[in-house]
Amino acid sequence: MPFVFSRALWITACALSLAGCAHSPRPPVPPTPVAQALADSGWSDQALAVAAYPLGHPEEGLYWRSEVPVQPASTMKVVTATVALDRLGPASQGGTELRIAQAPQDGVLTGPLYLRGGADTALDWGALWTLLSQLRDSGVTTLADGVVVDRTLFQPARMELGVPPFDEAPEFDYNVIPDALDFNQHLLQTELRSDAQTLQARFWPALPGVRFDTRAITLIDAPCDDWDAQWKTPEVRTDAQGTVTIALQGRFPRQCTQREPLNLVDSQWLVSQAVRLLWQELGGRWGPQATVREGHTPEGTQLVAQHRDAPLADVLRNTLKRSDNILARLVFLRLGRQQIELERMRGPAPVAPSLDTREAAGRAVRAWLQAHDVPADGLVLENGSGLSRSERIAPATMAALLAAADQSPYAPELRSGLPLAGVDGTMRRRFHDQPAQGRARLKSGTLNNVVAVAGYVRDRRERDWVVVAIVNQPEATRHGAQVVDRLVNWVAEQR
Repeated sequence: MPFVFSRALWITACALSLAGCAHSPRPPVPPTPVAQALADSGWSDQALAVAAYPLGHPEEGLYWRSEVPVQPASTMKVVTATVALDRLGPASQGGTELRIAQAPQDGVLTGPLYLRGGADTALDWGALWTLLSQLRDSGVTTLADGVVVDRTLFQPARMELGVPPFDEAPEFDYNVIPDALDFNQHLLQTELRSDAQTLQARFWPALPGVRFDTRAITLIDAPCDDWDAQWKTPEVRTDAQGTVTIALQGRFPRQCTQREPLNLVDSQWLVSQAVRLLWQELGGRWGPQATVREGHTPEGTQLVAQHRDAPLADVLRNTLKRSDNILARLVFLRLGRQQIELERMRGPAPVAPSLDTREAAGRAVRAWLQAHDVPADGLVLENGSGLSRSERIAPATMAALLAAADQSPYAPELRSGLPLAGVDGTMRRRFHDQPAQGRARLKSGTLNNVVAVAGYVRDRRERDWVVVAIVNQPEATRHGAQVVDRLVNWVAEQR
């Protein structure tokens, strides 16, 4: 398989290198283990795209189809994390606010309570209870006009509405499309418990106005760990009275108990039920006409309670280690929100930029790449998480971004978030007793047709390489990890 050196990429990489390139480019020796892995897979060499070189020495690099935009899967999270650390700052935080437009009278809040979302990645049941408890402790006893839920930090406010499911399992957490008020990540802990004859299902905590219908479930003899192998997406119905029925479908093992966070109900319905339940548990009352509805917080309101999530550096550590799509999407949207604010400060443009937050996030990423002289030909951004069928990036672009990120004051924050080969995160089960164990910090990416890695690998001379290796091939998960892992181990063994 002819791995070739790209002079155009070498010139670009030299421009990014602090040391520059004093030598003429030389084609590297093709790594035999990688060529063998591709041959064993039966794939064409066109299945693989690579850009890998020692930091500061791109002339010693290995490149193959490095300037071809390919589907990156979750390695795209490295792009989102790098730009966010620089533009938002490692200490920046999302948050949630409770606000009021007028002071309560004798404990009665006659106007609405505004629950305003600010991309709070930690807004769970405990955080919402704390917010409402602060309101209760301030002397408010009755919400006469209910609650207005404000998701308008991002546009559109409900991005999940009308979007076709990514795959056949939209109820699982990796498929959640978040919004600015990302309560409990739109998930409810769901317990499924079967005996020999019946299946019982319930939410935790239990919520009024919802019931499970298990009549369409067939119990089978199968390992409990494989409970979702023949599971089908439940059908959710809401009747005229607002009662939600969740009809479970497919097959489920006998004598099995599973607890899984699932996205089965509308996010506004979930917030409404949670606010009502927690406010009542705190001893609060509702006015006879009080509702929980969506809307916008007017100017001039007063802050009465606030919750903050972790600093961005900690959020990104969880994003990268766990490959969390929801967190990556929220951070990407925060970039978009900041970009829109910057554009407003600059004044009217000849052509008004889109106010769609995702499109603005794309402009933010491209502006960062341009500012750091990173080529972006063929780059396609959708949500910044890699859970996308349209996102594309050339390995040359990803490698140049990693090289530029290494010169950032926030390089340690990025590196600490990347999974350590054979040790933690999504890399904990790979590279055991192999040359790269403990010597590679890599973000993995996996879809049915993609296997990828991107990050840093230390060789035997104690030099750090940037390594981007991406397989795009139908059924890539069959042999893709073997191909990219052999490349990583080859780099780790260089002397």
